[in-house]
Amino acid sequence: MLAEVLIFVPSIARFRVDFMALRLEKAQIASLAQLAASDMVTPELEAELLANAEVYNVVLRRDEVRQLVLSSELPAPVTATYDLRDAGPWELIRDALICLVDPSDDIIRVIGNPVQEAGLLIEITMDSAPMRDAMLDYGLRILLLSALISVVTAFLLFLAVQRLIVLPIRRVAQHMAAYAEAPEDARRVIAPMAQVEELREAEEAMQAMQRQLTGSLKQKERLAQLGGAVAKISHDLRNILTSAQLFADRLEGSADPMVARSAPKLVGSISRAVALCESTLKFGKAEEAAPVIRPVDLVALVSDVAEAEGLAEDGDVACLIEVADDFRILADPEQLYRVLSNLVRNARQAIESSGAGGTIEISASQTADEWRIRVGDTGPGLPEKAREHLFEAFQGGARKGGIGLGLAIAAELVRGHGGRLDLARSDAEGTEFLIHLPKSSVAA
Repeated sequence: MLAEVLIFVPSIARFRVDFMALRLEKAQIASLAQLAASDMVTPELEAELLANAEVYNVVLRRDEVRQLVLSSELPAPVTATYDLRDAGPWELIRDALICLVDPSDDIIRVIGNPVQEAGLLIEITMDSAPMRDAMLDYGLRILLLSALISVVTAFLLFLAVQRLIVLPIRRVAQHMAAYAEAPEDARRVIAPMAQVEELREAEEAMQAMQRQLTGSLKQKERLAQLGGAVAKISHDLRNILTSAQLFADRLEGSADPMVARSAPKLVGSISRAVALCESTLKFGKAEEAAPVIRPVDLVALVSDVAEAEGLAEDGDVACLIEVADDFRILADPEQLYRVLSNLVRNARQAIESSGAGGTIEISASQTADEWRIRVGDTGPGLPEKAREHLFEAFQGGARKGGIGLGLAIAAELVRGHGGRLDLARSDAEGTEFLIHLPKSSVAA
């Protein structure tokens, strides 16, 4: 509509100027006939010249002399005068709009420059009604042509919108419905095809989201299958370990001092394995049991962990325990054993993977609010990829062949105590984990 106004208004003003200029030209031609043979122009011929020019009077100014060349009786007084010689565009537009809305048949005077410089000016009087009728006819033709162009443009725009916007959106909606029926089917992931940049970006974002969701669903399906397999294996392994526990109980009464000294540790290890298998069979809970808090001799617990991992102070992988003999904390000993065992085992495997010896250090300290247990090693450090998903199950494996489950279990067990497991540092000089166990949660 704005374009229509910007086109129509100047066009109708231009048409009005051209209409009056044509009347001036016809009047000039008629006046030249009168000037050429004034004695031969009869009143009847003069009336015919004025009728052909469609004017009432013609005045020429030549050589500073104003001369009424052709004249006739005016049916009414002159109501307005328009000088086309120095009229501006806004003035012409204003006069054209006034002429369109004014239905009266007035007599107007028009002043302009003669063609071919045949004088200083030419002045005519004429009816305004024929000019208004011609302007209305011209405006109607412009509106009809514009309406036709608008219809064609609207149809082309409709086709463009259908092809570039509606069809891609409908295709996206169909893909969404099809993908919702079977999100695990990778063949139903949308392939970006839109030609509009914004829609293509939306399709690419949807493709990335669908691929991520499909991968997550496949991973959850594999984890569910793995959970079923683990439950079956744990059931049979529990039965085997129960039998082994019975034989281990008999070793406690052995007369051999070495056997008698090792039997309690063997029984303890088998008992822990049986308890772990039983907790694995409680797969429906998908979470660890609440910790049973009681006093723990941290030196004895750490020593058991180091001995179970085959570590000594003078081995290739040395274990240094820097914990005071009387250092005691309140925690679940079985769960804390599992936490330390996972951390120490990862440290030992990291050092062994480097092909050189190293040291694992375990120390403890306390503040007014918490106990802190530090487990550090002199291994090669964790790779960047492992640090991104360090405490996520099956995501944070730090070595080839690892499944990335140990640290996730350790972090969950520490959270069960109300604490947290942090990676203090990991660089070329080694890795250090810090266990925070709050005293406040225990007291509560």
